[in-house]
Formats: sequence, structure tokens, C-alpha cells
Amino acid sequence: MSTPRARRWLRALAASIVLPALAVAQTGWVTTSDSAQLYYRVIGHAADTIIAIHGGPGLDHESIYGDFAVLGERHTVIFYDQRGGGKSTLPTDTTTLVATRQVQDLDDLRRHFKLERVTLVAHSYGPLLAASYAIAHPANVKRMVFFGPVPPRRGDFWQRYAKNLNARLDSAQRAQMARSAREMTSATGHVRQGCRDYWAIATRPRLAEPDRTMPLVKSDLCATDPAGIRYGNTVSNRVIMNSYGDWDLRAQLRTLRIPTLVVHGEEETIPMDLVEEWVTSLPMARLFKVARAAHFTYAERPEIVWPEVERFLAGKGK
Repeated sequence: MSTPRARRWLRALAASIVLPALAVAQTGWVTTSDSAQLYYRVIGHAADTIIAIHGGPGLDHESIYGDFAVLGERHTVIFYDQRGGGKSTLPTDTTTLVATRQVQDLDDLRRHFKLERVTLVAHSYGPLLAASYAIAHPANVKRMVFFGPVPPRRGDFWQRYAKNLNARLDSAQRAQMARSAREMTSATGHVRQGCRDYWAIATRPRLAEPDRTMPLVKSDLCATDPAGIRYGNTVSNRVIMNSYGDWDLRAQLRTLRIPTLVVHGEEETIPMDLVEEWVTSLPMARLFKVARAAHFTYAERPEIVWPEVERFLAGKGK
């Protein structure tokens, strides 16, 4: 039976124990080298550390958190809202919303947690940022996993992607999406409800079997602050993406010796032949094609995707 003296001793002992930063810092903000604020969220306590990079641009970590949380069982995972989205700084000076600044922000995040080499796990637009970071800081990257990536060069990607998306929607759905987008981005509208209405339709063409798999997507694209939702969709997406210009990373990717796993659904709206250029450009990359899946492979076919990812992260294969 504990005594008051014993309880005081235990409290003093607990207060004297200094835990590693990643074990105690669940949420917070990183101040970047130009004084912006990046919101982060950390799960897991393993020695191996992953930085999870969300898509968009202009989205936030909630758009992948629910599905990527499984990684926290074997790894420490750092999620963050990129500048211009979520709870991070929404700059009035849009000249800071450029690809080079996004790369520097990622390095500021790495330095904040005193990490030497990290694994980057990225979705959608995220792989373009991850690869740009790896080109700028190759010694800092241990491995990379790309889910449903945009291709390593622009080419005719946008035209083909838009055509594939529109082919999976009827005119009524497209009209409803347009109305919801206006509500989501209106200064006086119901931003979060507009966002939910928008993605209730917009997620469907990004799934191979939407009626079956919509409930399986655990992440919430509309969970963050309404200000972040509005700003990300009206400013960040356009400005950040435009800053990449007519991008083509292929020549620079050939210089990297970083093991990379590219996971892509066979029914993706992002063309497979363009995605294959990641593998033909990166010397240590391989492509894992997922049948009966599209943009959210990890939610649509988790039973085969996550075991494959864990094998790769354990160093089994490239």
C-alpha cells in the first residue's frame, strides 16, 4: 500500500526522467528558418523515423493521417501541414509559396527533430516534393515510398489526368462539385460542409470500386481549420503547383542512390505509363502495381499494400 512519502518519491522520479523528444511531442509547431510556423503531429516511439508528406498541394496532414497511422505501430511517424495548408502558416506573401521554400521547410522540420537520415512516405503531389527534397539533400534520405504519385515530369499529365477524372463523373456530379467548391472557398460560406460535400463526390473517381471502398478511407480531407481549407484551395494549390513550372526531374533522379518503392493502382486516373518514369529514372526504384485499386491503394487494398511497404522499409528488396 503506497504512502504519501512513496507517492512523492515516485512523482519526483517521473519528473527527473527525460524522454526522447519524439516520444513526448505529440503535436506542436516548428518555426522555420524564415519564421513561418509548421504544425506537426507525431505518433509511435520506434527508432526508425518516417516523415509523412501529404498531397495537394494545399491539403494538410489529416488527408493521410487516418490511413497512415498504421505505420506508427513499427515506426515513429512525423506528420506535418505544409506551408499554406491546415494549421500551418497561411502567408499573406505568396512569394513564399514556392517549391524551393517547401523543400527548405521539410529540411527545417528534419533539423528540428535532430534527424540525420529519414524515410519519406508521400502521397499524390507529395512525391514531387519528396523527390525534390531528395535531389537537394540526398544524404538526408534513407528510403522513399510513393503512393499514387504525380509523374516526375509534367508533359501532358494534366490533360490526361483531367480527362480520366471527368470520364468517371456525370454532368450532375460535376455541377454539384462546382457548387460545393464555391461553398468550400467562400469567405462567408459553410467551408467544412462544402468541403465534405465536394469530396463525397471527388473521392469516387479516385477509387476503383467506390461503393465498396469509400467507407474504407479513414483519413479526413476536411478535418482541419476552415481557414486552412479555404486558403489551401484558393491560393496554395495554384501558386505552389505553378512554381514547379514545366517540371522534369528525370535527369536529376538518375543521380540518386535512394531505395524507392512506387505503389500505384492499376485503375488510377494518374496514367501508369507516366508513373513508370519514376522507376526508369531512379536507379534503385521498383513499381508495385495494385489490382482493383486507384488513388488510395493503402485503403482500397490494405491487406497487400501495407505488408509490401513494411517489407520494403525493413530492407527486404530494394
